Amino acid sequence: MPDRIIRPMSERMDLLTLRVVIAVAESGSISAGADRLQLAVAAASARISSLESALGIRVFERSPRGVELTSAGRLLVQRGRELLADSDKLVNDLRDLGLGVAGNVRMLANASSLLEVLPARLQAFGRSHPRIRVEVEERISPEIASALLDGRTDIGVVDTQTPSAGLEFLPFFRDRLALVVPRGHVLVGAGPLRLEDVLDQKFIVLTGAATVSTRLYNAASALGRSVQVGLQMRSFDAASRMVAAGLGVAVLPSAAIAPQLQHLPLEALPLAEDWAERTHYLALRTGTDAPAAARTLAQALLADG
Repeated sequence: MPDRIIRPMSERMDLLTLRVVIAVAESGSISAGADRLQLAVAAASARISSLESALGIRVFERSPRGVELTSAGRLLVQRGRELLADSDKLVNDLRDLGLGVAGNVRMLANASSLLEVLPARLQAFGRSHPRIRVEVEERISPEIASALLDGRTDIGVVDTQTPSAGLEFLPFFRDRLALVVPRGHVLVGAGPLRLEDVLDQKFIVLTGAATVSTRLYNAASALGRSVQVGLQMRSFDAASRMVAAGLGVAVLPSAAIAPQLQHLPLEALPLAEDWAERTHYLALRTGTDAPAAARTLAQALLADG
């Protein structure tokens, strides 16, 4: 003889049955409750009877005048309302998540975007989309692309397009690199500069795979020259302070070091070459791989430009 399958009691107490019980309790009769839910009276009655049979209790006392809740029925209605409220909230939350109007977004951004444009735009986004929480961390552009592909972040801001299946890059904003020198430097007043004119200088560069330094090295290499590296720093601020101290010159984004240019004895000299102009991109996974809230964020950031 095959084993009997014991079904969980919760299978008998589905959400529709709870709605039937509550509607009948509030209406005072099975027919009125069924009518409210647009169910056949027989179907509503069968659900209640099946539930009572499965639980081994009576939910309603029936009489010619209608129905009244038993003590067990009152407990069921009280807890049932709470369960239905939680269920409705879950459905709404999931719908909002799918529509991109709620959720969490993980963002990795390069230093330039954090210093130049993101603070004001994220503040505006927070006001217009209070149900989307954005977590932001600073990373260099090469790390951001790999984090997107690995699913460790949802959206990135980079200054290089890394050719890769599964990623899309949306132009976000542009800035320019400048030669930063101490105030009174011999190059001040020399007019727009070309890299070949300044490669005899000792440079303060950013460490690691920072794309600002990579652009500088690639531009020098295209001229058949190399960069004389004096010091290596981890941040725009540290590099600026070393330049102000007269320890070398640096190639840095002028907009990102605006505070340093105001408060330190520095000059930012334009570089009249294409490599010094940068386009920053919003990077996302393609198609449905990008969370809806991340696309909502991207659309808002682009529209704010």
